[in-house]
Amino acid sequence: MAEIDWRSLLITLLTFSAIGLGLTLFVLGWVIWRVRRIQLPQEAGFFTALRATPLVVVILLDLLDMSLDFLSAPIAWTLLGYLGLSPLRGVAVVESLIPGTQLLPTMSIFWIISRIFVPEVTEDEDIVEGAWRELE
Repeated sequence: MAEIDWRSLLITLLTFSAIGLGLTLFVLGWVIWRVRRIQLPQEAGFFTALRATPLVVVILLDLLDMSLDFLSAPIAWTLLGYLGLSPLRGVAVVESLIPGTQLLPTMSIFWIISRIFVPEVTEDEDIVEGAWRELE
């Protein structure tokens, strides 16, 4: 039976995590600089909020979960509140707390599903089209 070199495995995992964290911090800075706050209707649900969310925010949440595992939950909660995407908070936090889902881009998959399979009827045409607007 082959021996597992735990030291090289740990170094590889830490390197992978450090690269992911660096990329996450870069994207986080860009998102905070570019996307100020998204206007959603008061009664907006998960898929309505997801349709109004730019893809870069969803990718940021997935990168955050991949690099920080369960420690990403409070950061995701705060970031989504800052961006005005409170309906996404619960799913992002639950997904970051479930072990083994770090390598799955769950929020990106939900984002694609919300664009293809869930045509939600809304009075706001910008949300139906998936566009987003910033508060002035």
